[in-house]
Amino acid sequence: MGQIKTKFRLFKDSFRKATDTPRDITPLFSDSVQLASATTQEYLLFQDPERKFRPTCSALTEIFLMTYISQSVQLKMPDMFICTAMTREQRVLLGADWVWAVVEGHTRHPRVQVAVQVLHLPGRESEDADGIVEALGLACAKLASKTRLEKMIDFCSSVGKDCYALFLFFGRSGDPGNISGVLSNSFRALCTRGSKMNRAFIESFFKGSRYVSTPAAMMHTISQSRQEGPLTMLIQFI
Repeated sequence: MGQIKTKFRLFKDSFRKATDTPRDITPLFSDSVQLASATTQEYLLFQDPERKFRPTCSALTEIFLMTYISQSVQLKMPDMFICTAMTREQRVLLGADWVWAVVEGHTRHPRVQVAVQVLHLPGRESEDADGIVEALGLACAKLASKTRLEKMIDFCSSVGKDCYALFLFFGRSGDPGNISGVLSNSFRALCTRGSKMNRAFIESFFKGSRYVSTPAAMMHTISQSRQEGPLTMLIQFI
C-alpha cells in the first residue's frame, strides 16, 4: 500500500486536522459529505432567470470539495483520515479529482484509499473542454488516448485492492439534482467482454438495483474491512 508514495509523488496537497485521540471518522465524514452534497445540489438546480450564471463542471467540483474540506476541518476530522486534492495536471494524468485515504498512525501509510472522479451531466461536460485539451498537452500520447475513466481505473488497479474508484454523479438522466456514486475496487473485472468503460457502463450499475448505501455505510465498510476481496457499492449522497 505504501508504494503510492513512491510511484505518485505528485500527491502533495493534503488537508489534515489533528486530534489528541483517535475517533470514529464515520459520522464526521458523513456530516461533511452531507453538507457538501446539499451545497452542490443547490448550484446544480439553480436557474438564473437572466441566463447569465451557470456553474461550470470544474466550479461544481470545487464547490463540493471545498465545502467538504471546510466542514471536515471545522468538525476536527482525525489525523487518520486525509483528503488530497488533485491539480489539473494530476486530474488529467490519473483521472481522479481528489483522493480520500485512511492512513496508518505515525507512518502515514495509506491503509485504504478512495479515488474520486466526478461525472457531470453530458450537457455540462463540454464546457471545460478547452482547459482539458490544454492540460492534455502535458501527458504522453499513450495516456492522452485513454478516457479519464480508464485512467482512474488503471490508477486504482496499479495501487491494489485497497484502492477504490468512486465515480460520483452530479446529476443523472432525468434527475439533474441527483448526487450518487458507484464505488468498486474491481471495475476492470466487472467489465464484460465487449463492454466499453464509459459513463454508460458506470451508470448501468444503477439499473435494477434494490440496495443503495449511504456515505456513512460506505466509509464504515471500507475502513473497517481488512480483507482485499472485491467490493462494489452504490451510494446515494443526496
